[in-house]
Amino acid sequence: MATETISIEKNQSRVDEIALSISPASITAGSEANAMEAFKPNYRFWLVFLAFAVLTLMVAIDSTSLSVALSIIAQKLHGTAIEAFWAGTSFLLASTVFQPSFASFSHIFGRRPLVYTSLILFLLGTLIGATAKDFTLLLVGRSVQGVGGGGIVSLTDIIITDLVPLRLRGNYVGIISSQWAIGSVMGPVIGGAFAQKGFWRGIFYLNLPFIIVGWVMVFLFLELNIISSPLASKLRRVDFIGTLLFVGGTTSFLLGLSWGGVLHPWTSAQTLVPIFAGVASIMSFVIYEAKLAREPLIPLSLFDTTTANVAYLIDALHGCILWCLLYYLPLYFEAVQGYRPIIAGVALFPETFTVAPLAIITGCLVSKTGKYRWAILSGFALTTVGVFLNLRLDINTSIPAWIFLTTVSGIGLGMLFGSMEFAVQAASSDEDQAFAVATFSFFRTFGQAIGVAVGGVVFQNQMMKNLRGSKYFAADARELAKDAAALVQLIKDTADTEQKLELRLAYMRSLRTIFIVLGAISFISFLLSFFIRDYDMDRALTGHQGFKEKLSPQDEEQTIMVANEQIPNI
Repeated sequence: MATETISIEKNQSRVDEIALSISPASITAGSEANAMEAFKPNYRFWLVFLAFAVLTLMVAIDSTSLSVALSIIAQKLHGTAIEAFWAGTSFLLASTVFQPSFASFSHIFGRRPLVYTSLILFLLGTLIGATAKDFTLLLVGRSVQGVGGGGIVSLTDIIITDLVPLRLRGNYVGIISSQWAIGSVMGPVIGGAFAQKGFWRGIFYLNLPFIIVGWVMVFLFLELNIISSPLASKLRRVDFIGTLLFVGGTTSFLLGLSWGGVLHPWTSAQTLVPIFAGVASIMSFVIYEAKLAREPLIPLSLFDTTTANVAYLIDALHGCILWCLLYYLPLYFEAVQGYRPIIAGVALFPETFTVAPLAIITGCLVSKTGKYRWAILSGFALTTVGVFLNLRLDINTSIPAWIFLTTVSGIGLGMLFGSMEFAVQAASSDEDQAFAVATFSFFRTFGQAIGVAVGGVVFQNQMMKNLRGSKYFAADARELAKDAAALVQLIKDTADTEQKLELRLAYMRSLRTIFIVLGAISFISFLLSFFIRDYDMDRALTGHQGFKEKLSPQDEEQTIMVANEQIPNI
């Protein structure tokens, strides 16, 4: 009897999904070409798309805006260096680990309820952070914000997948990617401006207009098909054990990775135990999903092709390169060139404002040609050249020179933003499209978290080596090398003497080692990209939760008939 009940629930769920995916247009048209010709975005689509573009910009700004203000916040709230570290890390950590959960839950409970959940969490985290009287509340606010931000990022990609045919998605993915690129670099500039004015809480209050605009537009225009099944049936579909293993394992792994070399030595139990525990939990998650999960949190069918596996890997490496550059290039401008924090943020504009347009242009070209492999190969080739060009940066580099040197990697990274997502989508089945984009988003954010850790390890080791040969700083080499950001202030506070010059040179040499490592990662990604193949992108739109359309009685009857014909053995 139990087996029959499970079978009925599965079949009922499948009927619901098929019925949602069938519209009068799809019944009469059916072909891929007709599906793309039938896609004519109306005002409702554009307003929803604008809402998610605005929300993506908000999350991107928020992910980086607090970093430059942490020293001031620590003074105001009487926080420690450890608490300041967690305030900068908690957002990215929470955003990363919950993205696959939002994808899975939206598949069960519907996209719109999960969008509201994400907005509520982000708003709640914003208000907690803006009104925090101590660092504990600030950390809670940033973590809650991160969960909501992860949901917004994941659901934005999923809803575009539901509404836009694969061949045409490049036009829209490029725009969303450009918002993320712009926001990530605008964040430190905005945060630095608020910090200099002594109003760090404004970093949080700035989110409110974005949230209000997004909420109103989602409420008015995001009317999607509803998954109609009992709540108890939906709850039985949730992969609670898989979610616990995945979230717990990923969190543990990233915690150890984040505080290694910063809060605790890399060889300490405090660092190694969370890392190994995280790996064990993730391995248990994979086994559970493969053998026991009835409706997996992350379908393992996503990893059936070489193209998908390589794309997820280089996606994480792309995130690693991007975030490492965003973190360490401003430190070059501050520590080596002597710029103020806001100007250091502005100095990233040549790279940022090549990433954004190239993401849009590449996305449009992918849609036009139906090919993405060329863009991935070209993107990593240019990124490799651009990162290695950064080795030409030194203490005397002129403004025109560093503008040129940082622009090339921006072109390559922008091309990757506008193309890599299509490798996993085209290589996935129609049923896995939403899960594919959510998993892609997770791997990119996961790579970003790893990127800062990789850069930190390289910088510490090289800086320690450089300072141990110094006649002024050899005794304090280990302590000074521990924190690249804290060392910036020491360099600025040091008088213009031989000591300051020695620190600047040691800092520059350490950054060059980071550029060498990132260049090598980019070159490896370039070689791996040859294993990606171009799959057919001319596929019909199969999203189960598209815009709600009012059907005539005849269309409704025909929809039910087609759904029942596709599930003949219920």
